[in-house]
Amino acid sequence: MGTYTTESTHITVPETSKGGLFRTADGTNFAVVFVLITSLFLLWGFCNGMIDILNKHFQDTLRISKEQSGLVQAANYLAYFLMAIPAGLIAKRFGYKGGILVGLCLIASGAFWFIPATRIDTYWAFLLGLFVIGAGMTCLETIANPYATVLGSPEAGSTRINIAQTFNGAGWILGPIVGGYFVFSGDEARRGNAGISTPYMGIGIFVALLLIVFAFSRVPELQVEDENRTTSRAATRFEPSGAHLISIAVVLAAVCGLLYFFIAPILGSVWTLLQINQALLQPVKYGLLLGAYVAAFLLVSRNWDMFRRRHFTLGVVAEALYVAAQTGIFSFFVNYVLENDPGVTRLQAARWLGAIGFVLFMVGRLCGSAIISQFRPDRVLAIYSAMNVVLVAIAMGGGKAGLYAMFGTFFFMSIAFPTIFALGIRGLGEHTKLGSSLIVMSIVGGAIAPPFMGHIADRHSMRIGFVVPLVCFVFVSLYGICWAKLSTLDSLPRAEELE
Repeated sequence: MGTYTTESTHITVPETSKGGLFRTADGTNFAVVFVLITSLFLLWGFCNGMIDILNKHFQDTLRISKEQSGLVQAANYLAYFLMAIPAGLIAKRFGYKGGILVGLCLIASGAFWFIPATRIDTYWAFLLGLFVIGAGMTCLETIANPYATVLGSPEAGSTRINIAQTFNGAGWILGPIVGGYFVFSGDEARRGNAGISTPYMGIGIFVALLLIVFAFSRVPELQVEDENRTTSRAATRFEPSGAHLISIAVVLAAVCGLLYFFIAPILGSVWTLLQINQALLQPVKYGLLLGAYVAAFLLVSRNWDMFRRRHFTLGVVAEALYVAAQTGIFSFFVNYVLENDPGVTRLQAARWLGAIGFVLFMVGRLCGSAIISQFRPDRVLAIYSAMNVVLVAIAMGGGKAGLYAMFGTFFFMSIAFPTIFALGIRGLGEHTKLGSSLIVMSIVGGAIAPPFMGHIADRHSMRIGFVVPLVCFVFVSLYGICWAKLSTLDSLPRAEELE
């Protein structure tokens, strides 16, 4: 039996009822709710699009390196990492609507902070505003992404989230165009960072209005059945065995060590930026590493019946690597264009990012939604990601071909985030909110790639720095290839379930 609940009722429907794109198996139509939710996708797309023009701007106005400018993305995506689990807990305690209201309040606060930040005119002030906005977007993404997948039949979940993410693509288009107008053009360019406050003030006003709309709107609470529970005995929670605990400890040690390798330089840059006593850096780094390791071990061991599902755990990794690739391409697109064609101005490059790159990104999602409705989403993900491996390799060669290939990556990476998200949480049932939080947390991959790519670019060239997204796309393609087999294995009862 398939199950979901609303604010006032608990309804059980047969699995054999198919439902529709926006209609559940019992006939309830959620088209209006879906339209309301898509406004959130548009909002955080615009906010993220704004961020992608700030790298080059701060390099010029604050005289910082490409590696240091990568902290623009680091501030935003580290907020995802730190806020994802709290966002999931907020959604669990106060429901989807409560989580949305908290997220909108945070975004409005961060946006309005840019007004005094332009007067302070220091890097840390701008990073603080981006961090608060990122925390708000984390709440919205933790809720809106899984919510879009349940506003109709389960089979159409990937199609719905791709449609919603199309509006996110529209936001990505408008962000650099609007932001570039105020930041790069005319007198604003000569006034340094003063032009940044205007678009963010507009964001704050829009979010305040959206907050009122959601406060008075009905957002029903929905839950789905755990598809992987095939027997009554499998409906119980499973505790990891001793061998499992050892495996968890070893794997998490490797993961934390790998993350430390990438994040430690980011923390060092922040330390230098804030002029904190360097003697405290090492104790803080190792203390955070140990704390993260213990927290991760407890989280995995206490939710073993979710983490043992390989289509989910590898989905978290695939999402992290995809976001790393996407953020790296978006963040250094302007730098790539200027290095590849010195005759192009910063304003032209910013306009190309919005008017060509992000238009292709949105068109890709529109086409992808149609394609995924007709073909298996895991296969589409594998083919699209493989195309991006080829295109990034061509882009690393430079020239006109490289520039065209760079634009091509926008089209083919468009469907990756929502598709990985839908595939990763498929069939998690009661674990959906926590699973969604962890997939959103994996967006921290976006904090890792820009500084690392900037480091390579400062020492070699921007073209060589794009080896980072190339490697990421290889893994995402492999995940798409293997997803069906992983999902099948996860749905089978295991030995410990039958004992």
